[in-house]
Amino acid sequence: MFDSKMLLVILAIALVIFGTKRLRTIGTDLGAAVKGFKQAMNDGESEEKVKQLKQDADFEQGVATPGATASGAAVREAEVKAPPKTSV
Repeated sequence: MFDSKMLLVILAIALVIFGTKRLRTIGTDLGAAVKGFKQAMNDGESEEKVKQLKQDADFEQGVATPGATASGAAVREAEVKAPPKTSV
């Protein structure tokens, strides 16, 4: 789609418009943005892994998950122990 000649023309036009100093800062800023984005993605993945490992460890130990409440467990336990209602 793009020839090397077309790419050189585009780069020459960008050099004329922005100048060498401005192109250098644009390249540096763009590189820093990409690096920061990659680092943020890796941090998010590592946080998810730690969170998942903690939930797995809590589940194996029988500890309630943060979403489950003690009252919810008590209600479920009462439902199991209560005899079924019969109509006469």
